[in-house]
Amino acid sequence: MKISRFEDIEGRQLARELTRQVYDVAMRGAFAKDFGLRDQITRASGSAMHNIAEGFDGGSNAEFVKFLRYSQRSCSEVQSQLYVASDQSYISQEEFDGIYNQSALTHAKVGGSIRYLLTTPNPR
Repeated sequence: MKISRFEDIEGRQLARELTRQVYDVAMRGAFAKDFGLRDQITRASGSAMHNIAEGFDGGSNAEFVKFLRYSQRSCSEVQSQLYVASDQSYISQEEFDGIYNQSALTHAKVGGSIRYLLTTPNPR
């Protein structure tokens, strides 16, 4: 199936949900007042989503793969920052687990897109 819009990419849809979840916890309570961490984690989650969109318009599989790898790195960054949020008691264990798992799912789905693009002659 040919994807004609970045919004149709499942990895991007998962990254959008990741971003929604991150903003949900980062904009309340003490977390909202920790401007450095709040800014960093919201930017990282948004970057996971935005890099997929940006790479989609790259014009080649190689360019798209480069941006998909950036997206994966942003997922890992969110996971790392969740530990800080947890250590500071900004989020519950349940929130940590939910967002961490969403990030891992997004990372894996984007990885599947990378594998596909690396084995397919420029289908776009």
